[in-house]
Amino acid sequence: MTETRWLNEVTWDDQGLVPVIAQDAETGDVLMFAWMNREALSRTVESGEAVYWSRSRRKLWHKGEESGHVQKVREVRLDCDGDVVLLRIEQAGGIACHTGRRSCFFTRLHDGNQWQEVDPVLKDPKDIYS
Repeated sequence: MTETRWLNEVTWDDQGLVPVIAQDAETGDVLMFAWMNREALSRTVESGEAVYWSRSRRKLWHKGEESGHVQKVREVRLDCDGDVVLLRIEQAGGIACHTGRRSCFFTRLHDGNQWQEVDPVLKDPKDIYS
């Protein structure tokens, strides 16, 4: 059995989850935010590909299992409080967001009073998910 004591150093919330930021290892761009439980983090480290916990579906999901846009993990970091995980990843297909954009953070506050979509859709989600 793989040694997993390192998982005890993560500060899990009361639901057994930790927030995770996925960052492009080359550019430093933040691509997405998600959650992991112990199993998701353990599987991520074992497989070298990001596995998250879906709070809405209440199950594990291997990023890219439907779209093919897997995240190859280059490095896993833990913040100073142990309560946020940073994945430095290589994003397959250059698309991290289910909307078909490079990043989930495609909306910017404009003039301090309205949200505006500023990044293009790279691929129509209908062509990604069947």
